[in-house]
Amino acid sequence: MQKKLFAKLGLIVFLSLLLLIPLGMIESQVVARSARQADVIRDVADSAAGEQTLVGPLLVVRYRERIEIREKDKTFGNESVRHEIVERTQVLPPQRLNIAGDANVESRNRGIYRASLYHLSLKLDGRAEVPPRLGLDAQREIVDAQAFLMLGIADPRGVDNDPEVMVNGTPHRFSAGAQALNGSGVHVALGEIDVARGAGFDFSLPLSLTGSARLSIAPAGDETTVTLNSTWPHPSFQGRFLPRERSVSDSGFTASWQVSHLARNFDRVLAAAHASSSTEAPSWNNERSETLDVRFIDPVNIYLQSERAVKYGALFIALTFAAFFLIEILRRAPIHPLQYLLVGLALAVFFLLLIALSEHTPFAVAYGVSMTACVGLIGFYLAGALGSHARGAAFGGGIAILYGVLYGVLLSEDNALLMGSALLFVALGTIMMATRRIDWYQLGMERIVGGNGNAGR
Repeated sequence: MQKKLFAKLGLIVFLSLLLLIPLGMIESQVVARSARQADVIRDVADSAAGEQTLVGPLLVVRYRERIEIREKDKTFGNESVRHEIVERTQVLPPQRLNIAGDANVESRNRGIYRASLYHLSLKLDGRAEVPPRLGLDAQREIVDAQAFLMLGIADPRGVDNDPEVMVNGTPHRFSAGAQALNGSGVHVALGEIDVARGAGFDFSLPLSLTGSARLSIAPAGDETTVTLNSTWPHPSFQGRFLPRERSVSDSGFTASWQVSHLARNFDRVLAAAHASSSTEAPSWNNERSETLDVRFIDPVNIYLQSERAVKYGALFIALTFAAFFLIEILRRAPIHPLQYLLVGLALAVFFLLLIALSEHTPFAVAYGVSMTACVGLIGFYLAGALGSHARGAAFGGGIAILYGVLYGVLLSEDNALLMGSALLFVALGTIMMATRRIDWYQLGMERIVGGNGNAGR
């Protein structure tokens, strides 16, 4: 009889492994739909504007310097001296930089897929100074120098206005290009400056900017203050600098940063401009750049949640089959392998229904409808298979509890391991308590595996 017991156990294990095939196919479908969603997000970014990185405004000084070049004649050994004028560039941080504004998030749909764009309304102001003789050695001969105010923008297509830039009370207009910032951005020519005395510039400008998914701001000033307000209730603060103060609620968020030159590396700030114009957007842990980041994330990523749910499919099947086997042992109610298979397929179809419905309805609604349909189907089927409506209802109630636990896991990603471990412990404990008095050596399996055609009667 023990051989029949192990044969039945082996068959159950085989069916469990067999059901991994439809679960794998469903998971592949979820991954494919998620990839399509990512393609839509990239397509919207290509059509409107991508992730944005702001660097500056910075003060850029282009100067000409007369240098002395000594050359030695290789034939006669004579030394000659000649002078040459070279052009150089110096990038100076503003002593004070304030950035404040609001961000509104807009959703754009492509069929059943959705992507988000944010629209920023910013006010930038500050002061930048050029030190006497550009801060260079007094022995160096500076011929002349010109100053520019440059603002690095990762995707200039997102600039929605032609801002009037006030510099020392005089209005200016931006021109495209910011060569000192890898060419990605805009600039204002401030004219020639007195090298001996230096110069100071107070600037202010409004900026309307569109971007997608992420906003990064490089703290370019010696003292940088950033304040952002938004009606988006699900921000993700990242980057090398977290907000000094923040408030997040269902009505939106408010966050402020204060970064001094002692906390940031100016070379890495400039590196953010180079990284922002590359094909790979700078990430918060990129050692080459320093930014403060805000991601306008979608809190209900149906594909991510569905993919996480499918990963629990094997656990659902294993627990259900274990419960079936206990019924066979304790109630002497034989269950045919085909009945195992059909119930397992019904459990797998739940995840397919979930992903299909969640693309058209809120995730909670899709989950509830899918759960109700599958629990009702399995309960009704088992009422006939087990010959008792009470057993069918009890089994359906147990599966409903499993679905409820899974939904809690999906909502609380941080506690997923704890809840999953607790579920496994409770399941194992239930099996051990239910079978603690069974004498497995004396267990007769004739009615369980006999295949006498009385299953479900």
